[in-house]
Amino acid sequence: MTGVSAANPHRRATLDSLDQMPGTAQFVSIFYALGAFLSWGISDFVGGYTARRFNSFYLAALGHLSGTALMAALALANHEALPSLLHLRWAFAAGACGGVALALFYRALAQGNMGLAAPVSAVLGAAIPVAFGMFTEGLPKALPTAGFVLALGGIWMVSRPESGRRPEGLALAMIAGFGFALFFIFIKQAGNGAALWIAASSRGASLVATGLITLVGRKFTPVYPLGFGLGLLAGCVDVTGTFLFVRASQTGRLDTAVILSSLYPALTVLLARVFLGERFTRWKTIGMVATLVAVPLIAAG
Repeated sequence: MTGVSAANPHRRATLDSLDQMPGTAQFVSIFYALGAFLSWGISDFVGGYTARRFNSFYLAALGHLSGTALMAALALANHEALPSLLHLRWAFAAGACGGVALALFYRALAQGNMGLAAPVSAVLGAAIPVAFGMFTEGLPKALPTAGFVLALGGIWMVSRPESGRRPEGLALAMIAGFGFALFFIFIKQAGNGAALWIAASSRGASLVATGLITLVGRKFTPVYPLGFGLGLLAGCVDVTGTFLFVRASQTGRLDTAVILSSLYPALTVLLARVFLGERFTRWKTIGMVATLVAVPLIAAG
C-alpha cells in the first residue's frame, strides 16, 4: 500500500501491467476503495469522539500535520517522482476543500449523533461525484448501477432520524458532504501517478487551510491532553484512506471508488454503538445490511 521503490523497476512494471488489465484493474480498484472505507470509518470515529472535548479545526490541523508528514516520508522512502504542477494544483484544490470539510464534519459529529452526521455527509459526498462520474465516464452496467442505488439507500437508512425534530449537526454535516464531494472530484483530476505525493500534497493544502483558520480565529479551545495524540493518530489513519482512495480512482471508475469508500459510515456507526452505546435502530440495521449487499453488486461490474 505504500508504493514500489524505483530501485525495483521490474516489480513496478509488473504492477503497472496488472493495473492496465481491465478485470484485474477493477478488482484492484475495489480493494483500494474498501481499504479507504476501513480507514475513514475508523478515523471518523476517533476524530468525532475527540472533537467532543477538542476544537474541531485545531484537531483537523493536527491530523493534517501528521498525515502530510506520513505521506511525504513514504513518498521519499519510495523515491516516488513528483507529479506535474497541473496535477499538484488539482491535489491542492482537493486538499483545501477536503480539509475544511473534515473540520466541519468533526464538529458535526461532536454536536450530534455519530449515527446521523456520518451517513448524511457520506450521502451528499457520494451522490455528487457519482453523478459526475456517470456524466464523464458513461453509465455503468446494470448490476453496478443497482449496487449504487442500494448503497445510497443503505447509507440514507443508516442516517434516518428517529424523531420528528431536526437533529443537531445536520447543517454542518451537509456542508461537509459538499466539501467531500469536491475533494473526490478534484482528486480524480490529479492524474494517474505519484499517489503518495498526491496524497501528501492534498493533505498539505488541508493543513494550510485549517491551520490558517485555527490561527486567525484563535480556535485553540477546548482541548484535553489525550486529544493531541488522538488527533495525530486520526490524521495518519485518515490520510491512509486518502492514499487508498487515490489509488482506487486511478485504477478504476470514479463512481465505483466513491460509492465503495463512502460506505464508511456503517463502520463509524458500529464503532459508536460498541464503544459509546449509541442507539442501533432497526433502520440502521437494514441500512447496514443494504450497504453490505451493495458491495458484490458493484464489484460485479
